[in-house]
Amino acid sequence: MSGTFKLIEVTDKITNKQFLNFPSKLYKNDENWVRYLDAELEKVFNPKQNKSFKTGELIRWILKDKNQVIGRIAAFYDTKSSEKEDQPTGGIGFFDCINNQEAANLMFDTAKQWLISKGMEAMDGPVNFGSREHFWGCLKEGFYEPVYNMPYNFEYYNDLLENYGFQNYFNQFTYHTKLKVGLIDPKITQNAMSLKKDEPDISFGLHNKKNPEKSADYFLEVFNAAWAKFPGVKPLSKKHANALFNSLKQVIDPKLLIFAFHKERPIAFFLMIPDLNPIIKKFNGKFHIFNKLRLLFDLKVRKMSRRALGLIFGVVPEFQGKKITDGMINYFEEEVGEGVQYTDLEMNWIGDFNPKMIKLVKSLNADVRKVHVTYRYLFDRNKEFKRAKIM
Repeated sequence: MSGTFKLIEVTDKITNKQFLNFPSKLYKNDENWVRYLDAELEKVFNPKQNKSFKTGELIRWILKDKNQVIGRIAAFYDTKSSEKEDQPTGGIGFFDCINNQEAANLMFDTAKQWLISKGMEAMDGPVNFGSREHFWGCLKEGFYEPVYNMPYNFEYYNDLLENYGFQNYFNQFTYHTKLKVGLIDPKITQNAMSLKKDEPDISFGLHNKKNPEKSADYFLEVFNAAWAKFPGVKPLSKKHANALFNSLKQVIDPKLLIFAFHKERPIAFFLMIPDLNPIIKKFNGKFHIFNKLRLLFDLKVRKMSRRALGLIFGVVPEFQGKKITDGMINYFEEEVGEGVQYTDLEMNWIGDFNPKMIKLVKSLNADVRKVHVTYRYLFDRNKEFKRAKIM
């Protein structure tokens, strides 16, 4: 069969369309799968929209057997991130393939040789050419319906990667908890009551849609205090914070962005958004003006999304360990819980290298629902493999 395989670089509208459409054919009988919006993928592949191209490159291929597409893959590197590793490390992503090891190996080999030509000594995959919160990891456990822009794949993908020689660099956990009045752990309520008694100057509030810049300022102050100290996390600028809130303005629900304050100073936030997948599942990847209107109608009027996604939360260092998160969850229950349509909360991208974050998430009465694996392949097969360092 391998004699009939043909790898074709994506260079024009025809091959780009084949690259985008292939997963629809592969997963046509899988009810859980949701196609990414084409526009979201195009942002990754467009140098004008993806700042990673300033210090890196990306290439894509489709794999055909005779005249049928049977696989796709992208390879890329970004010198700003690759040079921070023990060896220059590129990536592969947007990998989809029939259950055929020869086909997968041909794509992996081609990506490896291209990365070697660019000075790389290892490759991670399947990952994104950009930020980690989207299109990152290979689903290993929890083959349920995916959440917005998180990977879903057949279980055999792990075998294709591991048989080639990829090794588990780290796991990403998705935690699930109930987000409904009466279903929240009573311990959270008890901790919130203790917080009110011990810290009377702490208060809580929600996002004000009429003044999004104020929310962006609160977010910026807490994020830079809580997260920018971690390796690989850069401080946000006011411009970036405003851009984030501008990008979310159509889908953000004020009830799902909670702030904590000490007197008038912001000390914590919990940013959630509605899961868009139940709505965009019927779009087949297309996001033209009609589907944009359908999204807003189904989201705002029909309230079709029952699941909230926890994008990020943070607490400034001097208030960590004081049950601030419990206070925010209790505030949600007391102030906005009645009548809210969201019944479940999923928190993505909790790395196994971050035990403090795992402990914090578990305190919300959350359990692991999904596990995604970030794999690494060292080109020098004699070099010692090391998993991601514990933070």
